[in-house]
Order: sequence, then structure tokens, then C-alpha cells
Amino acid sequence: MSSLHRLLRPRSVAVIGASADPTKTTGRPIGYLQRHGFGGAIWPVNPRAAEIGGLRCFPDVASLPGAPDVAIILVGPERAEAAVRDLAARGCAAAIVLAGGYAESGAEGGARQSALRDAAGEMRLLGPNTIGLVNLADRIVLSASGALEVEDLAAGSISLVSQSGGILGAVLSRGAAQGIGFARLVSTGNEADLDVADFLDLFAEDEATRVIAIYVEGLRRPDAFRAAALKAAAAGKPVVAYKVGRSEAGARAAISHTGALAGADRLYDALFRQLGIIRAERFADLLDIPAALAAGRRPRGRRVAVLTSTGGAGALLADNLGLAGFDLPPPDEATAARIAALTGEAAVANPLDLTLAGLKPEVLGGSIAALLESESYDALAVVVGSSALAQPRLAADAIAAGQAASEKPVLAYLSPHAPAIGAALQRQGIPAASAPEAIATMLGALAAPPTAAPATPAVAPADITLPSGPLDEAESKALFARFGIPPVREQACATPAEAAKAASEIGGRLVLKALSRHLAHKSDVGGVRLGLTAEEIEAAGDAMIARVAAATGRAPEGLLVQEQLAGGVEMILGLTRDPLLGTAVLLGMGGVAAEVFGDTALRLLPLSRDDAQAMVAELRGAALLHGHRGGPAMDAPALVQALLDFAAMGEALGPRLVTAEVNPLFVLPRGQGVRAADALAVLAGEPTGAPH
Repeated sequence: MSSLHRLLRPRSVAVIGASADPTKTTGRPIGYLQRHGFGGAIWPVNPRAAEIGGLRCFPDVASLPGAPDVAIILVGPERAEAAVRDLAARGCAAAIVLAGGYAESGAEGGARQSALRDAAGEMRLLGPNTIGLVNLADRIVLSASGALEVEDLAAGSISLVSQSGGILGAVLSRGAAQGIGFARLVSTGNEADLDVADFLDLFAEDEATRVIAIYVEGLRRPDAFRAAALKAAAAGKPVVAYKVGRSEAGARAAISHTGALAGADRLYDALFRQLGIIRAERFADLLDIPAALAAGRRPRGRRVAVLTSTGGAGALLADNLGLAGFDLPPPDEATAARIAALTGEAAVANPLDLTLAGLKPEVLGGSIAALLESESYDALAVVVGSSALAQPRLAADAIAAGQAASEKPVLAYLSPHAPAIGAALQRQGIPAASAPEAIATMLGALAAPPTAAPATPAVAPADITLPSGPLDEAESKALFARFGIPPVREQACATPAEAAKAASEIGGRLVLKALSRHLAHKSDVGGVRLGLTAEEIEAAGDAMIARVAAATGRAPEGLLVQEQLAGGVEMILGLTRDPLLGTAVLLGMGGVAAEVFGDTALRLLPLSRDDAQAMVAELRGAALLHGHRGGPAMDAPALVQALLDFAAMGEALGPRLVTAEVNPLFVLPRGQGVRAADALAVLAGEPTGAPH
């Protein structure tokens, strides 16, 4: 049995620094182990006590009757390192260190944490700064969380990994109140050794876990996290993540809490999307969504029937479902006739309101059965109205009976405040919520598509050679062209006279640009002219050189003459490296609008074709690619391929490519492809100068 499996299901637990006072944090773990049914050996360690909780107490680790599977270390940092070293020498599989005062407290604490990890040797560490682990599936609680004061904690099929101990307690206690059971819950704390990725990987193969919820402040091993998430997806286990750090204040708080790097929040969005992880936008979603997924029912489409006994609540729920992109078609003819026979009223609307028919068991149960058996609907949402307060079993029993006879998702919206009814429904596997937004969110998670296959990593051409530092526009485009991104027709020239000759060869309306490795934004210093003729190029070139030199104190190395395109859609395509999560590719509406409107989509490398197509579809401006208001359809397939080619360049060049951008990338009418009209690349190495 591996150390992680021994941590999850220990046969023996040593409690270092145990107290005989159950009101103290150090007195809780033994009491919780006994109260919640642990059947293995418990070995308290305290040199000042002979017995704790009716158990023999040992003076030190050396006196234990054997090597424990797990040790809970309750002493402070000044004594924890010695305890860890003694346990490792004794052959303990894993130790849980609850104390804080490590990496989250600064450099000195970080040094203490490194020493703690070194002292552990081959023994695994959970924490420090953790509240521990709760295994409800096997009735093993290795924690000091006050949430364990609840007597009857129901086991379920949801497992939680949280970097915060307090959040573990909050989720556990709220779940208990809502009738939601858990299989395993673990707080990873500062993650000196074991981290979120380790437990995500463990729960992906855990037979008691059907859904995995994670509370994340930052990732220390993104590659391991990615591999674990894909393992969970392959096992058919959905992952729901609540990620803090969306605001600057939240990111600072996350860093100070466990020492985790928060990273750019939009990159986490991209990572979660690519891994099929459902992001919980509200903290309540971290319970609601897993509870809905744990029921194990997925809709085949987005057609929802709403059944209500109160018109206002039905309209409220219908509105939220509509905003979430669900369809609420009226009942088909056969279903309408079947319900009319029950109610005596014509059933032509959705939501279907039973108010006039009266809330009778045969009417409610029959209507639920009719809607679930109808081919017109993929899911059913039932509004539990105020009348349920007087007859609490009526709605619950009818909904449960309907669900038992169908494979479709059934959810309950509690219009009055009725937590007891909600908990009763949840315990029967029926997702319930008292907010209409929550019902829409849960159904949205149930309807989410499965995780796409990961992309195949790209490799660089064998003969490619790279300079260092920022490249000029022509050099950048030449690099991009090697990976399949074609430039507009253009020519780099050393002098205005050469530029005039090139202009005559290109013909038509022309663009003239200053060519320099030191200009990231040429238009800001007068380094771009549009709409020129060949006859105007030489004079414009002389003026441009003088203008750029006056603005920057440095003349450009040359000039770039290029055709001026018209009739396409301007996009921006970019690559940037994040020190934690890796390289990301960005697509957006381009030109001057890129920074103004911020209509962009983001993904991390490697990029699959599904990723690229999803990025295009996410843009609000994507309608411009599909023949907006009678205009020609643009070459969207070529844009998708350009995204894949650009991403392949980022993978192949790896850390050598610091940043790259095409803006604008012209998407031409269908069949004509794309063209890079402006470009920038910066390569790692000794720079030739910093862009102005």
C-alpha cells in the first residue's frame, strides 16, 4: 500500500502533542477519531499524561508500539521538526502538520518549512498550516476542524481538496446542513510536500469518489495538476474548482495565506476550460454544482420543463434558465393532452402552472411523470412553493417518484425558505436550491460538454536558427511564416530610394513603416503611414526617418513597404509566457480596437483544434466572420489554422520565445486565408536593446 493510501486509510494513528482537554485544538483529534467511528489504533503522545480519552499515552515517538501509518502533529514549529524527524526514522508513512508560522509568514518561515520537508525524508507530509483530512467513506477523521462537532456527518460521493483548512470546515458544515454528503475532504495548506495535484490524482482513481471539488489559491505544479485533471476526466469524474485571486486584493490575500503564487486569473480560466474543469463563480456553487453532478444524470440537450404551483417563482426560474441559454419549449400535443386530463386545464405553457388545479398528489405526480416521459424535454425543474411548508412530504415524494422512473435530471427550486425540505431532497439525490440562479448554474454544469482530447505537442523545424532580443517587424514575420502564418506582400528596404523601387513593384495602395528592433509601437512615434502611392513613398520615407529619430533619439534601421489590405476582418493573435502556468495564446478583435474593447479569448499551450474553434466562437465580434449584415463570410477555418500554427510555434520554441504578436491579422473572405499585417517577437537571450 502506498504512503498516500495509508494516509487516506490508516490502521494506526499517532497524535503528537495530544491534550486531555477536549475543548482545546490539541484535544480534538482523538475525540473526533473516537466519536466518528475510527476502528484502528490510536496512540496519543504526550510526556506529561499517562492516559488520554481512555487510551494509553506514550512519552515520545520512540516509545510507540510500532510505526504508525499516520501521525497528526499538534505541536508548534519549534518542536514539529524534531517530531517529523523522529517519525520518519520510525517508518511512519505520512505526517499531518497543523501548525502555521511557515512559508505563509515570510522568509524565516519559509526556511522553517524547508527544514521540515528535509526532516521528513521519504515520509510524506500534509501541510503545514493545514486542518487535516476527513475520510467519511471509511469514518476516519484526521483533523481538528470544529465542523466535526456535527454528530451525523453523512457519507457521499463528493471529495474536496482545499488549500484552506477553514474552507474545508465551511464546506463540510454547509454540506451537512444541506443534506450533501462527502467521501473525502483534505486541506493541503502550505503544500510543503503533498499538494492539490497529488490528491486530485488520488481521487481520480478512488472508488468512493464520483465528483471532485477543489478550492484553489494557486498551483505549485501546473503540469502535475494538468495530468491529474485529465486522469479524472478519463475516469469520468467531473472536477469543480473555486479559484480565489480574481481581484488584486484576493490575489494578495491568497499569497499571504499559504504562500501560493496566484498567477494571472484569466490563465486559470483558460487552464480550467481546456481541462474540462467547471469553474464555480460563487462560493455556494462549490457545493451546488458537485451535488448536482453527483446525482449522475446528464441532459441530452438544453430543453427544460418548469413545473410550478406559484406563477411568480416559475417566471423567475424561467428567466434565469433563459439567461443561461436553456430553451423552454411549450408541451408537445401528446404531453399537453395528458396533463390536461389531470388538471382539467389546457396545458400550453412552459412554465406549467398547477395553481388552479390545486396541489394534489395525483396531479403533481402525474404532471412530473408526463413531463419526464416527454420527448420534448431533456430536464425538469420543479418549483417547490409555499404550500410545501404545510405539506412537506407532498412535493418531495412526488419528485422522488418521478426521478426514480426516469434517467433525466430533476432539480428542485425552493421558493420559500425551506431548508429541511431541501436537505431531504438532497439526501435522496435530488439537487435542490433556494436561488433560481443556482438552479440555472447547476443545469449549466450538467449540460457542459465532455473534456476534449489534449493537443499533441509540436516540435521546432530542425534547421531553424534564432537571434536574441526583440526582432523587427520583417524578422518577426519571417519567423512566423516558418510556422505557417503568411505575411502581406511586403519588402524591407535600407533607404527611401529602395523603398520607392519596392513600392513600384508591389503597386496599389501602400503602407510605409519604420523598421527597427527598438520600436514596439511604431505608430506612437510617427513610424506608420497608410494609403500611400508608389510616387509618394520616397518623400514619405525621408520624413518618417527624421520624425522617428526626433521622437526617439535613434533613426530606424530601415523602412518596410507593404500592400494595404482592405475587405478583411482585423484580429489580434498573441503569445505570452507566464512564469507559473506557461505559455498562453490570445485571440481577439484586432487593430486599434484590441485594447479598447478587450474582446479576447485565451488558452494555454498545447492547443487543440477544439480549443482553437472554441476561442473563435467566444469572441463577441465573431459575427463579423460569418457574413454580418449581408457582408461576405470570412475564412474562419484559416483563422483556426493560424491559431494552431501560432500555438505550435510557441510550443516548439519554448522558453526562447518571450512574447509574440500579430496585430492586425487580416482574415480575408472565405478561401483567401489570413495575412499578418504587423508583427512583433521577442526572443530570450542577450537583447540588442529594449523597445521604446
